[in-house]
Amino acid sequence: MPEGPSVRKFQLLTSPFVGQVVAKVGGSSRKINVNELNALRLQDSQVHGKNLYLAFVAAEGPLGPTAEGTVLQKEAAAVACSAVPGGQEQVCAPHPQDGELQELQHSGSEAPEAAEGPGNWLRFHFGLFGSVRANEFSRANRANKRGDWKDPVPRLILHFESGGFLVFYNCRMHWCSSPRADPTSDILSMEFHRGQALDALHAPNPICYTLLDQRYFSGLGNIIKNEILYLAKIHPLTRGSLLALSDRERLLNHAIQFSSDWLHRKLRGQGLHLHVYQREQCPLGHPVMKGAFGPSGGLKRLTWWCPQCQPEML
Repeated sequence: MPEGPSVRKFQLLTSPFVGQVVAKVGGSSRKINVNELNALRLQDSQVHGKNLYLAFVAAEGPLGPTAEGTVLQKEAAAVACSAVPGGQEQVCAPHPQDGELQELQHSGSEAPEAAEGPGNWLRFHFGLFGSVRANEFSRANRANKRGDWKDPVPRLILHFESGGFLVFYNCRMHWCSSPRADPTSDILSMEFHRGQALDALHAPNPICYTLLDQRYFSGLGNIIKNEILYLAKIHPLTRGSLLALSDRERLLNHAIQFSSDWLHRKLRGQGLHLHVYQREQCPLGHPVMKGAFGPSGGLKRLTWWCPQCQPEML
């Protein structure tokens, strides 16, 4: 499923439409009544970890303040108008194998949320190959298992009075009263709390479990996990309590830098160079191992590592 950098790009694609009124709606979603969005104004767009939030208000109502501007948001218009497809870029790696497809399809959201009453924020959580497109539709780039070339079916289409439109694919949506998130845990947020993250990395659990804990590393997914553990030369099953502070700081630096670099490469339409994720060899030519690791009773995530570059810590 899309990780933090991808969802942040989705938010940048929606930003140019903030302030505009929805003129027509469509889509296959049965979780919400898409017609309720008709004639509403898109008031705000925010991203928190792997979740996108859009706020809608009555068109005749006052236009409230939008999310705080950032350097990245200034690139939004360029991204939306780019010739590069507006959806999620395919990572420069082989297509996921059947085992990983099953893993991703059953991964679900970070944590179940308590039921809450209706609000003016629409929350999007994206599934496998979920994406957002601006002013274009996604097209099939290969046949499905039945040999059919069918274009993906949008879950939601928002046409705006300006003539532009947004298309949302493979996502779950529900209304909420406000974005449910803690920016101090978002690895791409200016408010990310390093001290809190370093403490979490010191837990006695295998480090590959902790990195995917969205309470402390919101937006960090399986690709980032595998790549930064290789860059930091840490075995995925190393217990955090065995890592020196300098090791944890190095790992955290790689997490922030890799995520930021991935986002900026997306904004420039560039692919991502991978070191061990879905690879047979590391950059030094060593054989790469693969295993499925996860907490007892929890989801097992596919993990790649180089035994020579990432020796096991006894």
